[in-house]
Order: sequence, then C-alpha cells, then structure tokens
Amino acid sequence: MKIASYNVNGVNGRLDVLLRWLKEAEPDVACLQELKAPDAKFPVEAIEAAGYGAVWHGQKSWNGVAILARDQEPLLTRKGLPGDPDDSHSRYIEAVVDGIVVGGLYLPNGNPYPGGKFEYKLAWFRRLHEYAAELLKLEVPVVLAGDYNVMPTELDVYNPERWTNDALFRVEVRELYRELVSQGWTDALRELHPGERIYTFWDYVRNAYGRDAGLRLDHFLLSPNIAERLLKAEVDKHVRGWEHTSDHAPVWIELADGPVKRRRKR
Repeated sequence: MKIASYNVNGVNGRLDVLLRWLKEAEPDVACLQELKAPDAKFPVEAIEAAGYGAVWHGQKSWNGVAILARDQEPLLTRKGLPGDPDDSHSRYIEAVVDGIVVGGLYLPNGNPYPGGKFEYKLAWFRRLHEYAAELLKLEVPVVLAGDYNVMPTELDVYNPERWTNDALFRVEVRELYRELVSQGWTDALRELHPGERIYTFWDYVRNAYGRDAGLRLDHFLLSPNIAERLLKAEVDKHVRGWEHTSDHAPVWIELADGPVKRRRKR
C-alpha cells in the first residue's frame, strides 16, 4: 500500500500538476494540504475522473486539507483538530482507508516569531499531542501525514544558522516535535534514511531548488502497528522541478501487508 502526502499550494491553480503526479505515482492514498479553496470549489469531478474518491475540509484563500483514495471513497471520521471549538482553520482531516486511520494535517507556519501566530502554532501543536496520544491508545493502525512546518533537526535544513529564530526551526517547535514522536510514533523518512539530507520543500526564490537549498517540512508519523510494516519512504523530488509546480514535493511511504524484517541503515 502506497500512502502519499503533498502540499499542493493551491489545488485549483495547480490542478494540472496534481493530476499529472497522481497518474505517474499512483498512490493508494494521498493527503493534500494548502488547498486554498472553500469546500464548494474543491475540484471533486476532476479528482474522481482521475480515479480517486475524496473527502476534504476547505477554507477560502488559505489552509485546506483533503484525503484521496484510489478506486474507493475514504470513510470520513473527523474534520478539524479537537481541543478548541473556536478554531476556524481548516488544518486537520481524518478518514479510514483499508482499515488504516489516516490523519492529514497542515500545522501552522507560526511566523513571525515572536508573536500571536507563533503562540497559535504552539497551542495547535499541543492539541495535536493530546489527540495523537488518544489515537495511540486505540491500538489501531494510524498514519499522521502532512506538512508539519517543522524541521526537526539540523539535518533537515540546508543552513541551520540562518533559521534559528524562524518559527519552523525554533527550539520550542523542535522540542514539541520530539515530544510527539516520543509518544511512540515513528518518523518514517528518518527511520529509513537516518543520516541523509532529505528535503521536501524548496523556496521559489534564489534558485533554491537548483542549489538544493531545501527544508524537510513534510513528515509521516506511524503508529507501532504500521511502523512494523514500513517498506519504503521517499520524496518525489523531481516533481518540484515541473513547470508551475508547488514549492513542496510529494512524500510517500510504502507498506507491506504484514510485519517486515529490515536492517536499519546507519
């Protein structure tokens, strides 16, 4: 089973890129972020024509998340992250596909630091902690995939010194990510590529993609009963090089039908 995550940076403006990637990559499940479209403007007909059922949680001009499933309809289980009834941001969606609970998320950027947006990011992250812990207690297969807007370590950013006071790399944010993983989640990309510089985002300015001046912002966290099935975890970096593409590249994992034996790279 192949599960992907892709910050599309505008689902309608870059629909041709999304459809091209779906046709090429053929993920069984795809979590999308930054739809930048209200619910009524989600391109469901085009998505269905490409062979995917979909559930989505949109928002005009900003945010927005969706889950696509190939040749079936995802079973929607949640829209919105619990813990704050006044939070109007469309940043979390959850569905069951083939017995797996898939949570698609778009964690707040948080810039500028310091300020209200940064405090909102920390609060949202703490809410995610609480809900993630509840999911683990269910002892069901769970994948939490999306744009976390966090570079967890210096290995995940091309020039760490430049990012010290950025909300994506602040020590508070990195500590919250570590605490989340320590609940019992597995960071899929880092699990299979522990010492490699792997990026998922390249800015549009200063030829960042050409220089490979990237950031690892998009992550897969796997519950223990999914982590034992992990076969592959990769980034479709070449998609970032397409014309009129997102500043993120798709990330994906491949799962076996049952537990796998593997020797972790060093």
